[in-house]
Parts: sequence; C-alpha cells; structure tokens
Amino acid sequence: MLYDEGHTVAGWTGVTVATVGCSVAGVGVCLVSGALIGTGLGIVGLSALVTWALHLTGWGKPPGVRPREEWGLRVRDPHARAGHPGCLGCRLAGRGRARSVVLPVAGPAAVGDDRGVVRRETAVVGAGARADGAGTP
Repeated sequence: MLYDEGHTVAGWTGVTVATVGCSVAGVGVCLVSGALIGTGLGIVGLSALVTWALHLTGWGKPPGVRPREEWGLRVRDPHARAGHPGCLGCRLAGRGRARSVVLPVAGPAAVGDDRGVVRRETAVVGAGARADGAGTP
C-alpha cells in the first residue's frame, strides 16, 4: 500500500474552479474592476463548496494509505456516507462522529407539593420526568 493523495474528482474539480476564479480576479485587478475582482473571489469561494459537495458524495477520498485498487480517478469512496475519521468536511456535514445515546439513569429527586412538604423519591433522569412534580401521585 502506498499513499495516493489528491488524485480525486473532487480535488481536480475544486482546483480547476479555483483557478478560473483566480484568473477572473487577476483580470479584474489588471482592469481595475471591482466587479471582476468580486466575481473571481466568489468563484474561488464556490470552488470550496463544490469540492466539499463532491467529497461528501464519494468523489473525494481521505488522506492516507489506500489499497492500489482504490487509486483510480473514477473510483468512488465507499466509506464517504459514514464519514472519514478526523475529516473536517465530514464533521461539518455531521458525519464521522459517534452518535450519542441518551440512557435513562435513576437518581434522587426532591419535589415540593402544594403544602410546602418535600417528598423524596427516585426519578428517572432523561426519561421525561417533570421537575415540578406534575404527573406524580
């Protein structure tokens, strides 16, 4: 196994769109045109979104060691849907992080009634028990 970084549809497309944006901004600088400079910078920003979208659909692969059969430019990443560990783009999309599960845990609860008397009982925390004592007998 060897490293094969950057040889992806997402990478090449993002670089191509960013190059067009830099070229438009450069022409804007030469012509002293604020509109062309702004358009070029907008295209550069668009290149980041295009690259991110292609990465999330499987056309961008994570960095690191991959088997040779996954090196091809036309090979999609089968693990993109679950997210890549340590990938900022996947984390921004809500992928690749462990799902937290809320488990009900028994704990003590002190609840006052209308006479000012405090009852001590066990309540289930996180299971929808109300802290004001409503719904308790």
